Amino acid sequence: MDRAYTLTHQTPTRKDFVDTADFDQSEIVDIIKLSRVVRGYIKEGGLLNSLLHKTLAMLFEQKSTRTRVSFEVAMVQLGGHALNLAPGAIQLGAHETIEDTAQVLGRMCDMIMSRVDKHESIEALAKYAQVSVINGMSDRAHPTQGVGDMITIFDHWPAGKKPGEVKVIFVGDATQVCNTLCDMTTKMGMNFVHYGPENHKIGEEWLEIGRKNVEKYGGSVMWTDDAECLKGADFIYTDVWYGLYDKETPKEEYMKDFYPKYQVNDEMMAATSNPNCRFMHCLPANRNEEVTDSVLDGPNSIAWDEAENRLTAQRGLVLYFGRVAQVTLDYIKQQKEGKDAKEEI
Repeated sequence: MDRAYTLTHQTPTRKDFVDTADFDQSEIVDIIKLSRVVRGYIKEGGLLNSLLHKTLAMLFEQKSTRTRVSFEVAMVQLGGHALNLAPGAIQLGAHETIEDTAQVLGRMCDMIMSRVDKHESIEALAKYAQVSVINGMSDRAHPTQGVGDMITIFDHWPAGKKPGEVKVIFVGDATQVCNTLCDMTTKMGMNFVHYGPENHKIGEEWLEIGRKNVEKYGGSVMWTDDAECLKGADFIYTDVWYGLYDKETPKEEYMKDFYPKYQVNDEMMAATSNPNCRFMHCLPANRNEEVTDSVLDGPNSIAWDEAENRLTAQRGLVLYFGRVAQVTLDYIKQQKEGKDAKEEI
């Protein structure tokens, strides 16, 4: 029982959570373990005040549903507070630089989470803020999504399989979600495939990150446009074909590249030859474009569990980077074992 409540890293090895590639397997496993234990405790009716009187600044350069709601709910559930700093609501971009904004927020708030247009912006926030900065998505990576995705995969782990026997296929455009999924799955020793057109293939930098993970942890990594790769898949994952970072590219151009070959439909799911293959989507979805209603709403879809696990992940992340992860796990362990524990932590 002790092992389930003990982290290998009781404090973060880095101040900020900018990219999952900055962390090794053991630290990512710590965050996932923490997130799942806290989820179970809260779902059983447990109360936590680990972040009492702590404040998270949420800085957005784009619209957000899952990221904003999950972080705000996470802070409330843990006794803290979140500030929604939406575009145009503060001086950033008008009369103040991101570097100056970082210094101000870092002196008033306990943590910062930001969704940014350019990855350079999250790096600047991390450099100039004296508190932990969490990347809520950039044009390079989506690390908070990646944590939620791995929690979801572990929740729906194929029975009897070892990591090196699990196959995860990302279908379509090599978005930042694809990049992070490549790192996370190979870091866990799984087999990752990007199945998409060559002009939208995952970047060589990310394939190299995957290869280094494979050397260390096992599994495999590859890009292909050959539909034969679908056979034996345990998880099929897709994202929109044009989104927040593709405003200059007409929808029609993307449809020519991806439709119909890369649409996740019943035929593609059947091509896996695995009746238990699960479907994942980071959402929001353009229904009947990258995925059909029948798949998204079908019995093999775990997209809604995946969305809920954004909250699971955010609770773990704010506890971990709020430096109260181990004390929270100790408290939960005491409560479960029926030992005396402080009423609040």
